[in-house]
Amino acid sequence: MAISTISAAALDATGVGTGAMLVPSGTTAQRPASPQVGYQRFNTTLGQMEVYVGSSGWIAVASNAYSVSYLVIAGGGGGGYSNNSGSGGGGGAGGLLTSVSPVSVTPGAAYTVTVGAGGATGAASANDGLNGSNSVFSSFATAIGGGGGSGYQTPPTTGAGKSGGSGGGGSLSGGVGGSGTTGQGNSGGAGISGSNRNAGGGGGAGSAGTNAGSSTAGVGGTGVSSSISGTSVYYSGGGGGGGDNGVVGGVGGSGGGGAGGTYSSSPTGVGGTANTGGGGGGGGSYSSSSLTYPGGAGGSGIVIISYPGTVQRAQGGTVSILGGNVIHVFNSSGLFVA
Repeated sequence: MAISTISAAALDATGVGTGAMLVPSGTTAQRPASPQVGYQRFNTTLGQMEVYVGSSGWIAVASNAYSVSYLVIAGGGGGGYSNNSGSGGGGGAGGLLTSVSPVSVTPGAAYTVTVGAGGATGAASANDGLNGSNSVFSSFATAIGGGGGSGYQTPPTTGAGKSGGSGGGGSLSGGVGGSGTTGQGNSGGAGISGSNRNAGGGGGAGSAGTNAGSSTAGVGGTGVSSSISGTSVYYSGGGGGGGDNGVVGGVGGSGGGGAGGTYSSSPTGVGGTANTGGGGGGGGSYSSSSLTYPGGAGGSGIVIISYPGTVQRAQGGTVSILGGNVIHVFNSSGLFVA
């Protein structure tokens, strides 16, 4: 873009001039269609200087901090394995953290976003479901992966569910549920002893998993709803416990929790829903002494970042503009460039 006439007062190479240099200005929509690296302009929509840096697009030159809200959900825990003697516990939901009040970010700064994977069901020889992985939004929030559900093992193992964001369900003749992380989730339910060795449900962000009964498997704890994405969605539900000796598997909690396996007819646990942090359902037992069945894998986590406005300021994730907010949804790890 050509420069016409600049007065000496406006631009002084010695740096002692008392005037100013006028740079091109315009709205976000009026940015050059084919910018080159190094282009600078004043963005009248955002009220700040910006420079084009190539693959990262336009970034702010001024450090006018602004505020964002977030939802950070970790991966859910995997459901436990069953065998012919008993069923597996449901996986605990991934920890859920949401901003109590908006946090300040600096234009042009890059903030790391990590989306945790769901935990796998345990190998047949190990039985316990694996914990989900943590999800992180820079230094602002770290959500803890959900605890794995207990597999049905023989002593000396305890049958306890694993602790995590929410705790996994217990098995093995009364094994206790794992504990949740304060402010992120709840504990899993306990298994039950006796002729019907049903397993407990995994904990959810909204409530604990229920204990198994003599004729019922534990139900996964409920999740928590959030409208940060522009619509109300439940996240972080616990996985249902597996059923033994004719018992139907427990249902998963609202928020992506998988159902537990049902004795003999459909013994494999159902996986947690992807990008909800739901726990996997525990495996149901089977009448044959030679067969074991896995629980479901935990659902992966998600990170959502939003800020007020109708014009996109930041880069990263999948971006939408709804209800007067700009929303960045991260279904996988990346960078949020403010």
